[in-house]
Amino acid sequence: MYLSKLTISGFRQFGQGDAAAELTFQPGVTALIGKNDSGKTAIIDAARYALLSRDQMYFKVQQEDFHVDAGGSSVDDIRITCVLSDLGTADQATFAEHLTYQDGAISLLINFHARRLAAEGTARRWVEVNVRSGLDGSGPPLEMTVRELLASAYLRPLRDAERELSSGRGSRLSQILYHVDGIKEGTSFDPENLPATPAATSGLSLLGLSEYFGHNVKSHKGVVDAQSAINSDYLKSLLLAGDQMTGKIDLTEGGSEDTRLRQILERLELGLMDGSGAQPRGKFGLGSNNILYMACELLLLGREPEGLPLLLVEEPEAHLHPQRQLRLMQFLKTAAEGKVQDEEGRKVQVILSTHSPNLASGLPVTNTILLDGENAHPLSHDHTCLSSNDYSFLERFLDATKANLFFAHGVLIVEGDGEALVLPAIARAIGLDLSAHGVSIVNVKGTGLRRFSKIFQKSDEAKDWISIPVACVADMDVMPDAAPEILGLVTGDDDPKWTNPKRRWKAKRDFGADSPTVEAGLKERSEGLRKDDAQNVRTFVSNHWTLEYDLARSGLGSMVFNAAMLANAHDKICDGSKAENEVLAEAEEGFAKLWSECDEDDELTAIHIYRLFTSKKASKAIAAQYLAAAIDIEAAREGFDSAALEAHLPTYLVDAIKHACGIGSAPVPADEPQPDVAAAEQ
Repeated sequence: MYLSKLTISGFRQFGQGDAAAELTFQPGVTALIGKNDSGKTAIIDAARYALLSRDQMYFKVQQEDFHVDAGGSSVDDIRITCVLSDLGTADQATFAEHLTYQDGAISLLINFHARRLAAEGTARRWVEVNVRSGLDGSGPPLEMTVRELLASAYLRPLRDAERELSSGRGSRLSQILYHVDGIKEGTSFDPENLPATPAATSGLSLLGLSEYFGHNVKSHKGVVDAQSAINSDYLKSLLLAGDQMTGKIDLTEGGSEDTRLRQILERLELGLMDGSGAQPRGKFGLGSNNILYMACELLLLGREPEGLPLLLVEEPEAHLHPQRQLRLMQFLKTAAEGKVQDEEGRKVQVILSTHSPNLASGLPVTNTILLDGENAHPLSHDHTCLSSNDYSFLERFLDATKANLFFAHGVLIVEGDGEALVLPAIARAIGLDLSAHGVSIVNVKGTGLRRFSKIFQKSDEAKDWISIPVACVADMDVMPDAAPEILGLVTGDDDPKWTNPKRRWKAKRDFGADSPTVEAGLKERSEGLRKDDAQNVRTFVSNHWTLEYDLARSGLGSMVFNAAMLANAHDKICDGSKAENEVLAEAEEGFAKLWSECDEDDELTAIHIYRLFTSKKASKAIAAQYLAAAIDIEAAREGFDSAALEAHLPTYLVDAIKHACGIGSAPVPADEPQPDVAAAEQ
């Protein structure tokens, strides 16, 4: 049995009607991901309100639980529906009168309804809460004994694991141990037939052992002598004639067997040991104790014979370093399958909320739900534009550095290190700091641009789109006709390589012999790169060729040339054999000479600058690092004109940054006319 669907209406961030949230869950582990205040805690609490949780069996609806819309009006009804699926035979027998038969399947529907009766504070009973089963709550009410069987284990954020595992009345450890198989097994203690051997003692139940211990304590000579002295030497002298009182030293236990067993368990605590077997206080921190606490909860869920095996965890990454986080996710997935080491147990469902890219990358995309504003977007099959092949690709390549996109306010997806390093500096220089706008850069290293962007596209466009703006930055990858010969790819216009069908590069002449034909071909190529644009995903294609070429041609030729020369001398700069200022002085002379040799032609100059990268003289990544630093230095100068810089930048980069920052118009449909590429070439 697992929670397969959760519908939330009128509760906190989630409105009513079309604004209600409908979440579908997978068996196993599901992660709720998204930026702050997107509703992750509200979803966890909604499940707790409807199903209860073991840490706190009573929930009081608060005024702030009722949704308030953008206009400031508050709703008067909260409705939460949980659908539990895959009920086994024992589950069906336990909840027989509450089952729902629909579409050939048996499920258990839990409907939580809170209705405001009056303004809080104006009446003692200002809210009415009902929990019923059946479609639309048409079934019988769920008694507390039934709801307790559905109570989930809940680990709150910033939990004090050490306190939860300590001894004390009603301790969480005692509750867990009480339900562990074997805790009640063994024989009872008979004071008339004392165990004669250690083996006989080990056969006693836990309660029997406690009673045997109590018997020995009360029979101890010191205790017997003290009791006798109290009665004969002191109490006797204080009694009146006819008083019948005798003092007795006893252990503080009483009540039924069940009560006495719970009292025993409440004296136990769980702590971590070091390699020597000692239990040092203060050696293990919050992270280690949190792991121990989660292991303890999973022990109970995996071994209980009945009830709902659901674990709700907020921020499981709390106090854990990245390697421990990955190890935790591996363990949770194993525990969800009911297999811990060599033991077979019940399958456990885990629903967790997280801000950790490590944990988000440790799960398949299909097992995540993206929270966005007041909307919840399952990323499972049939909910996104991702194909089965895309899901498989992302499972291989969606690592922690890329998984930060799930928590961003905007996303820039780029094809290489150059864009990843230069774009933040450009954004800062034009007054759009990416960090301030919550924009994440995802570097796909030349592959998977579309696969990552489709995460943010809903398969059903009629539903609310994911509001996060996604900008994909792509190279046109079409050389000027003069470039192949300058780069040494061909020798002259008659070189057979021009007609080789296996060559991977393209030049403008490949699209036609006249300007209108070339223009049409380039436009078609640009539109092809943008054919999957939809909803809030846009692709921004370079004006000419690649990032470095376009930057050099747009008016930043000297800065790109300087960066390339610094990259070429990078090892010497690092080992101190050459000064950076010395390299820059040489670069200034070199650029002036190149500009003159190219007859001050932007295109030819940019081609020769780009040749520095293709000839392996300069690393694109290292050059981008130097270029970003130069842009930052320039932007910090007194009197810096950001508008003038923006005018010299390739338009596609500026437009991509603005879109990711949420500035600009709505997405352009794929069939809408695009800017004139030929005009941009002029």
